[in-house]
Amino acid sequence: MAERKIPNILNIVINRAPVLTLWAATVAERLGFARDEALSLGKAVAGLTAQSKGQRLGIYKAAPQDIKKARGVKRGEEFFVELAGKQVPAVNTEDGVRAVVKDKPITAESAERYLESKFAESLAPVREAMRELAKSFRPEELAQNAFQLYVKFRPTIPEDATGWGAKGRLDIDRIRSLAPKQ
Repeated sequence: MAERKIPNILNIVINRAPVLTLWAATVAERLGFARDEALSLGKAVAGLTAQSKGQRLGIYKAAPQDIKKARGVKRGEEFFVELAGKQVPAVNTEDGVRAVVKDKPITAESAERYLESKFAESLAPVREAMRELAKSFRPEELAQNAFQLYVKFRPTIPEDATGWGAKGRLDIDRIRSLAPKQ
C-alpha cells in the first residue's frame, strides 16, 4: 500500500504573493462572489499589490463591493471591485465576474494552478484556516479589515533575505489565532 504523504503544515515556507492570492480569494468568497470569481479577483489583488510594492502597508480602507451592482454591469463592460484595499478592474463574462489584466480576464483555472504549484500539499489546510478566519467576521468587517489581517499573518521574511519574492514561514496557527474569540 502506498504511503500517504501528510503535509507539514507547521513548516510552510512560501513567498507572500500566493498567500495574498489565496487570502483575497477567500475574502471575496465570504463577500458573496462565487469561487471561480473569487479566484480571479484574488490573483489580481496579488498582482496589483506587487505593482504598488513601495506603498506603505496597512493603510488601505476597504469597503464591501455590492455584489448585485457587480453582476448588473453589462457583459464586457469594465468596472472595479474593491478587495483587500485594491481597486481590481473586472468584467462580467459568460462565466461570471473576472478580474482583468491587460484587457484579458484572469481565469479561475490559472489562479488555482498557481496556488497548487506554490502551496503544494499545504493548500487545503491553509485554505481551510483562512476560511475559518474569514467566517469569524461579518462580511462588512472582513471587507474593512482584510488587508490588515493579511499583514498580521503573512509569511515572515528573514531580515537577511533580499529580492522580491523572498520566502518566509507561514504560521497556520497564527491565521487561526486572529479569529475573534466568541
